[in-house]
Amino acid sequence: MNEQYHDAKIECTPTMLRIHWYYFPFGTKDIPYTSVKGIQRFTMSALRGKGRIWGTGTFKYWANLDLRRSVKKFGFTLDVGKPVKPFVTPDDPDAFEAVVRERAGLGPSSDAPGRGPLV
Repeated sequence: MNEQYHDAKIECTPTMLRIHWYYFPFGTKDIPYTSVKGIQRFTMSALRGKGRIWGTGTFKYWANLDLRRSVKKFGFTLDVGKPVKPFVTPDDPDAFEAVVRERAGLGPSSDAPGRGPLV
């Protein structure tokens, strides 16, 4: 397995997950893997992620800026023990999920992608 995952918006370093373009206008959110309590993969639709370029409509989830989100199939929400969960759409969902699960000690996923939240 790759020790790291990296695309234009998301970076998995050995110690933390870095979500670029999370804060306005261009800030990065750093999440230590020890803070990740869970990760949920879901298939996106128009109301469940594809239509959300940045931000939120519910204040339960926060999406980083991703201009290519509308053409992606899968999204992820991260439970970091806070009321607002980060919502990300990596370019390589399988590699991203594998690295986060391994580094956060969550074990492999046994669930098929579910129905995502309204974002």
